[in-house]
Amino acid sequence: MKHAVRFLSTVVLCALTATAEERVDLDTIHRIKTEALENSKVMEHLFYLTDVYGPRVTNSPGFFAAADWVVKQLGEWGIPARLEKWGPYGHGWSYTHFSANLIEPEYAPLIGFPLAFTNGTNGPVTGELVMATLANEKDLENWKGKLRGKIVLDGSARELPLSLQPLARRYTDSDLGTLLLAPQPVPPRPNAQGNGPAGNGQPANAAANRRFQDQLAAFLREEAPAVVVRGGSGRSDDGTVFGQGGQRDPKQAPLPPMVVLTPEHYNRLVRLVDHNIPVKVEFDIETHIDDRTDSVNVIGQIDGGRKKDEVVMIGAHLDSWQGGTGATDNAAGSAVMIEAMRILKTLNLKLDRSVRIGLWSGEEEGLLGSRAYVKEHFGDRETMKLGAEQAKLSGYFNVDNGSGRIRGVYLQGNDMMRPVFDAWLKPFADMGVSTISIRNTTGTDHLSFNEVGLPGFQFIQDPLEYDSLTHHSNMDVYDHVQGGDLMQAAAIVTSVIYHAANREEMLPRPPLPKPQPPQRDGTDNRSNPPSN
Repeated sequence: MKHAVRFLSTVVLCALTATAEERVDLDTIHRIKTEALENSKVMEHLFYLTDVYGPRVTNSPGFFAAADWVVKQLGEWGIPARLEKWGPYGHGWSYTHFSANLIEPEYAPLIGFPLAFTNGTNGPVTGELVMATLANEKDLENWKGKLRGKIVLDGSARELPLSLQPLARRYTDSDLGTLLLAPQPVPPRPNAQGNGPAGNGQPANAAANRRFQDQLAAFLREEAPAVVVRGGSGRSDDGTVFGQGGQRDPKQAPLPPMVVLTPEHYNRLVRLVDHNIPVKVEFDIETHIDDRTDSVNVIGQIDGGRKKDEVVMIGAHLDSWQGGTGATDNAAGSAVMIEAMRILKTLNLKLDRSVRIGLWSGEEEGLLGSRAYVKEHFGDRETMKLGAEQAKLSGYFNVDNGSGRIRGVYLQGNDMMRPVFDAWLKPFADMGVSTISIRNTTGTDHLSFNEVGLPGFQFIQDPLEYDSLTHHSNMDVYDHVQGGDLMQAAAIVTSVIYHAANREEMLPRPPLPKPQPPQRDGTDNRSNPPSN
């Protein structure tokens, strides 16, 4: 029994020692919470990024105006900031007018918007509709030479089953318990040639799909239809339209006008055509190709003290799609990071390391801005040739999963960070922050840092309406952001970066990853990860 007691005491002592190694400044956390929850400015930041400057398609006037505003705002708080160029990205795109109307058999306005990187109509275009689904190479061959000047319905009607599930949800204890579990290991699977593991979980037909999209783009440029109309993605209904862009190729002319409609309106058009009822529609779309080809990231920094050459970074992507004003994706994350910098400066908190904010462009097109920044400052993922700054970055923290409150953090497989986050997040347990998941989450800018061996993390957030309603839709607007959730997130992010900046040691790192050169076919199997 004595040995058992002695062993138990040793285990408890070791656990307490491990926890004690991570110092947590509860007095400063109290000050941070007070400022974040009682004097919050986060929704004011969100207002400017959405209602004033949204949408913010990369290299559009709205994006550059938002970037300039962030630099100005940080500067007014005494935080030096700048626009750091990267590129070439290619021409930007924006639209300044859109109207879509059913003219015959009865008038009705149509809900939708143009796909990014596509041309306008050069004035109103009126005509009859042609059903021409363009889903494979055989379809392209069948319709070759038949669509010039036509208004094309691309795709059949989609049944809209009644949903009895709520649009919005928060994580339950059961959901969070699942995230606590390591994912089931998956054996390597052969690639399309059957001679090795497939890359990064990409489906075997990913390359074939890219090739078809290239063929479709060439077909549309050659055929020159007046307008191509689509019925939104599988999530669209109830007047919500999900859509992103046509193919973006800086070396090619923009695609012909392409429009996405809410499926209720699209289905009506399809039914009329199917019943041989004469149907006439009118589209009037004004788009602009913007001249600037280099893009920018917004970079700001609060200098540290005795370890000022070492850096802790926070970030989010500033760009958005064009359907709404880019509120939950990702003005919400950008506003949280701006607010964290404001709180640090307002409270004049002592920082050993420097704290740097990065608001990225080109995320929606494949993490382009953050990857360009990482390559310039830290290392090249294709060769794993590292720069001197790579050894000086302690870690990177990202917010880009909508406007839901933070519930924990993804470790990205970095188990050494578990006791660190455990100590940092415990003071926020009464705010629902308890889950430290070993899992990797994908699709946003922390990956750019992970790819060159840097500790990069995305916080776990309540889903709310992100996937069901707002992500890349016309409903991605200010009114669907939960202000209280962003206030909670700002408090947590500020506390995390404060403790990271003042931690005696830099954050623990996993081993360096292997180089990721482009595939043999010249494509990059990670150039367009699912975007958040």
